[in-house]
Amino acid sequence: MLSDDWQLTDDVDGFLARAGDFLRSRPALHTTPLTDIERIRTRGAGAPGAGAAAFGLLESGGEVRAVFYRTPRGRLGLTALSAGQVDTLATGLAALGHFPSQVLADHGTATAFARAWRRCTGAVPALFSRTCLHRLGTLTPQDPLPEGRGRGAGEEDRERVVRWCRAFCVEVGEQPSLDLIDAGSWADSRFGDRHFTFWETPDDAPVSMAAVTSMVGGMIRVDPVYTPAPLRGRGYAGAVTVEVSRAARAAGATDVVLFTDPANATSNALYRRLGYVRVGDFAGYRFSYAGPGS
Repeated sequence: MLSDDWQLTDDVDGFLARAGDFLRSRPALHTTPLTDIERIRTRGAGAPGAGAAAFGLLESGGEVRAVFYRTPRGRLGLTALSAGQVDTLATGLAALGHFPSQVLADHGTATAFARAWRRCTGAVPALFSRTCLHRLGTLTPQDPLPEGRGRGAGEEDRERVVRWCRAFCVEVGEQPSLDLIDAGSWADSRFGDRHFTFWETPDDAPVSMAAVTSMVGGMIRVDPVYTPAPLRGRGYAGAVTVEVSRAARAAGATDVVLFTDPANATSNALYRRLGYVRVGDFAGYRFSYAGPGS
């Protein structure tokens, strides 16, 4: 069982009533929990066959110190935990029969949990995601901007949006969203509730695309940014990123963030030039089970 300091619930509204201030206190670092939990709150389980969500908060001295949540599809999300807290959580979740399909957190917490979970359950972790989180400081548009303008995507753009998101998934190896898109379950993919913007050339041809999440806790995340391969190297990705970043600030966001692949030097350099500052490293691990929980 989990220690008495950890409180578990399946009531998302009750959980947010107690943990919401903690999550909103660091909106950039908590970008993924904020958007994931809001999606669960507004949409529920989502696709048929999805399981129940679960939530936990760690209290000490009358204050929330950390949270975890398990999405209906089995992904475990964690805020930053110490080594001792990770061990306690892994032992307790195993005892309760909670077997996540993967874990996503800051790099140190995710790696510590993956190791602890293997000790507790024998599950084999495999690193599937390494990202860098960046937060917008002073927005610095590229000079010169490519010719053209930004335009919000409408229903008439749905086919192009879906096609470009699918191409993005293929390039980055994002199989779960690719499977949902191919199954016709666009709304259940992580892109289904995004707000998309195109950068168009003067002759109204879309050449790049960026999306943002809805604002939660004063935070908006840019995700994804995509330019078809034949159109790259012309400044279009930077232009559309500036467009959505400026719009996010104008909408009142205090924290505008995005994730990058640390191995992609080109995109990391681009976002630094635009005013994004690196905040931290994050990681995701998948679990393979040989026994219970498989």
